[in-house]
Amino acid sequence: MAKVDYFSRKLDDKNRLTLPAEVREEFAAGIIVTRGFGAYLHAYPKEVWLKDVESRLKGDILDERIADLNVRFRMGKKEVVPDNKQGRITLDPNLLSFAEIQQDVEAVRVGQYWRLGSPKNINS
Repeated sequence: MAKVDYFSRKLDDKNRLTLPAEVREEFAAGIIVTRGFGAYLHAYPKEVWLKDVESRLKGDILDERIADLNVRFRMGKKEVVPDNKQGRITLDPNLLSFAEIQQDVEAVRVGQYWRLGSPKNINS
């Protein structure tokens, strides 16, 4: 299969996002969805979160920058697992509100994770 680096979808009436078949295996073990640095979300494959993000969030106990990152990434953090049949994940209403996502979602691969956002905020 070709590598997918971008996709656009509409949420269904239950705030579910259908992942393209080409990226479902990447997220099979689960997805950690957090606030991003702007009005968008980050979606990490669970393995990436555990291996790369958690270790970076430990940092120095007195480092205020690390504390701020912990607040940003842990506030509203949700772990979701795609359903096996259609590859859908349910996005938390509070995270959707933070990212100003109403129905249209654009997703872009950013290295080892994905940025999810509304069409107006995906580049901010």
